[in-house]
Amino acid sequence: MSSLASSDQPVYVLPEEKLIPPSDHLSKMAEIPASRMFIIKKSLKTYQENFPGKPFYDASQGDGGASLPGTPPEILERAAQLQITHGTGYDSPFGTAAFRKVVAVNYWGFAPDTGLAPANVIATVGGRDGLVKSYEAMLALGHGRQGDALLVSRVPWISYNWGPYGVGANVILAPGREEEGWTYSEEGIQASVDFAAKSGRKIAGMVITNPDNPTGQTISTEKQISLGKAALKAGVAFVLYDWIYHQVTDEEPMDINAFVREFSPEERERLIFLDGLTKSLGGSNLRSAHLVAPEKVAKFITARASHNIIPPFYGTAVAMAAYEMGYKQASRSIVEPTNASRKVLQSFLQENNFKYILGKGYYAFIHVREWLKAKGWEDTEALGQYLAEEHGIATVPGAFFSKYGREWLRFSYATPPERTQGAAERLLEGLQALLK
Repeated sequence: MSSLASSDQPVYVLPEEKLIPPSDHLSKMAEIPASRMFIIKKSLKTYQENFPGKPFYDASQGDGGASLPGTPPEILERAAQLQITHGTGYDSPFGTAAFRKVVAVNYWGFAPDTGLAPANVIATVGGRDGLVKSYEAMLALGHGRQGDALLVSRVPWISYNWGPYGVGANVILAPGREEEGWTYSEEGIQASVDFAAKSGRKIAGMVITNPDNPTGQTISTEKQISLGKAALKAGVAFVLYDWIYHQVTDEEPMDINAFVREFSPEERERLIFLDGLTKSLGGSNLRSAHLVAPEKVAKFITARASHNIIPPFYGTAVAMAAYEMGYKQASRSIVEPTNASRKVLQSFLQENNFKYILGKGYYAFIHVREWLKAKGWEDTEALGQYLAEEHGIATVPGAFFSKYGREWLRFSYATPPERTQGAAERLLEGLQALLK
């Protein structure tokens, strides 16, 4: 029988060989800035105060719950009834067994031959929570080291830069050409692995977002598969497919069964998928998303979630209500007007000879070098402020995402078509004023 230390003496919870080694790297890290996405509307507020009563346009956000009708009331009411019936006691760190089953059966329709089952589903408190939990799993289960890298696209969503860094992953921007929408390439993935190795690092994970945020770039299923296979072959520990926008399309959303069948059983153990209600159901403040992950990842995330963030039931109840209804029907109030707006915006951009990227999802990425040069501005930060304050049109400067997007603006068309048309016209008006 092992002897216990005296109760008068301090002791570590874990044995010496399991302790985290001391390091002063936290004191040397860059300060993580607050996302500027949440302050863009302040400039628009200036316009409203200076020009009361004049129309203004918010093409900055990807929030269908603010710019479109959002989640249908009947789904919210059904979720409230589920909450009443369910009660308010603790749930499991993965959500509930009922949620897992509805996601597996009603939403994805997992096929037996894929190896996917309800146990592979983990509820998360929105997409950011799902991502951060995935980063932690990638680091721990990948190469087992903090300080390894996460690979993202050349012009990534803002939080891809800082979310991984906050949990101990260094972020690498993959090679990508502007004329190709900064899309990953198989050669660029290998170059990134080699680049990380020069500093003694490995790549714990790679994120493939499709449709992309911020660019709106959309790549084929075949290309997504090719990139994932190239990453795994090159030694990237995990590939995370962020499909949070994939339902917002006038084509078919992703078919997870057909997708995973293109990977071997061994490769499937290194794939993670993210989806949820934020975009396609206008459920930004419902904070309801889910991961589909290998069993070892699901168990890792569930164990850790039991000590930190457990998803609340109501968000998962909204998802259950929507998935049971049939998601195509449930998401019509967001998807249909956004699809219509995409056509309106594409016609406008073509007619006015803009250079742009416009795939599916919510966003267009618009090139504005000509107007930056007219004012001598180095990037689009000043342009974004000018457009909002003086012309009442809020967009997101591409410079916010990375310096490689400095000559671009992100334009959200998650609005009714007439609002999208008005916003596009106001953007052109503001840009043309710079040339006078």
